[in-house]
Amino acid sequence: MADQRGLTTDRARHAVVIGGSVAGLLAAAVLAEHAERVTVVERDRFPEGPEARAGVPQGRHIHVLLEGGQKALEQLLPGLCDEMRAAGSPEVGMPGDMVQWQGGRWYRRTESTAVVFTGTRPLMEHAIRRRVLADSRIRTVGGTEAVGLAGDARRVRGVLLRERGTTHRNNPELLEADLVVDASGRGSRAPRWLAELGAEPPQEETIDTGLAYATRLYRDGSRGKVADALGYYVVPNPAQTYGAVVLPVEGDGLHLVTLSGLRADQPPTDNEAFEAFARKLPHPIVTEWLSAAEPRSSASAYRRTANVRRRYDRPGARPSGFLATGDALCTFNPIYGQGMSVAALSALALRDALADRRHPATTRRVQKALLAASNTAWDICAGADKSMPGATGNAVRFRAADRPASWYLRRVQAHAPGNPVVGAAFRAVLGLTAPVGALFAPRVLRAVLFGSVPAAPTEPPLGRERAADAEDAC
Repeated sequence: MADQRGLTTDRARHAVVIGGSVAGLLAAAVLAEHAERVTVVERDRFPEGPEARAGVPQGRHIHVLLEGGQKALEQLLPGLCDEMRAAGSPEVGMPGDMVQWQGGRWYRRTESTAVVFTGTRPLMEHAIRRRVLADSRIRTVGGTEAVGLAGDARRVRGVLLRERGTTHRNNPELLEADLVVDASGRGSRAPRWLAELGAEPPQEETIDTGLAYATRLYRDGSRGKVADALGYYVVPNPAQTYGAVVLPVEGDGLHLVTLSGLRADQPPTDNEAFEAFARKLPHPIVTEWLSAAEPRSSASAYRRTANVRRRYDRPGARPSGFLATGDALCTFNPIYGQGMSVAALSALALRDALADRRHPATTRRVQKALLAASNTAWDICAGADKSMPGATGNAVRFRAADRPASWYLRRVQAHAPGNPVVGAAFRAVLGLTAPVGALFAPRVLRAVLFGSVPAAPTEPPLGRERAADAEDAC
């Protein structure tokens, strides 16, 4: 190991990852190339197959793997996307396969320029876990929770563990490590642990819209009579705060349906009331789909949807030998579907930072690379959520510099439903395959600044546009 400020000038003997979810598993896969051994500490005991587990409270809800996440995963675990296809994870093309309402307008269903995987979270996590844990350099410690860090304000030297379910009177066990990576998720206690070592906890940026959602599993009974589509997507905005997503998952005709609302009007988990809540949407198409569908589960709720970014990258009296990644570093409003993709992009950033022989892998430099991997996702969700009514948090305030960008992005969103060129650029940014700067490419810029807002469907587009029709419309 390096000096007090470094991570990997020599091969690390032992790295510990706190948390065995997607971000933790992918971090472990990367670290196995730089350490003699890697230990993943997980509160749950991993299931044998693709099963939901208590440590992933949002695991029963809709998850998508964006194109940016797919590309990152293929670099980290080549062939994984083919494995997910073989396991039955559906793929949905945007906008061709989706009936989408956003910003008060229906999207034209032109040829798809982006594809998302929509299989369940347990299926995707199982595929990743099976690949990562096949590496003999990686071991797991299940049914165990981290309760603190060992070391001092200059360097972390391990993690304190306690078997889950034992009393707090039991002395924790020390697991020594040359590097500790916190991938424990949204509820990370690392800021407190660092303070206990005499170090400086990170500043936190928060934006909370109060959004809450509920999800239920259905079997599609519409037989294509509602629309020739794989999914439905109603995106809330400041003027219309109700949302809905209907997406296919593995299994014959199975779909997850998520309904969302804000603090004052949250979707219920009572099964009958759940379907009644869908009538609040700006169009009855989701209600029509539900009326023909067969419920296959009860509704489950999720309420912790604030955007939180912990600024470990900023200067401060923090120890070397400690990193944060995944939701422990930056967590997003789940309605944007970015979490798993950002976890993969962060692991790719970790890989590149540790492999860069031109610069020493100091704690701060690697941590900055990890945060940078989430910047586009943060800009998307923070920019949108700041405008929602009742949003709270210390990062809600608009700065003067934000106003021109907000004006331009509103123009982009107005053009995207009806203009395939603008729509493709918008989807590339939302899919984390292009930076926000792609929205300022010459063709997009000309259309947004000088073109009139194109016509969009006045009613839900029930079928895909033919290529000839799309060309004529342009």
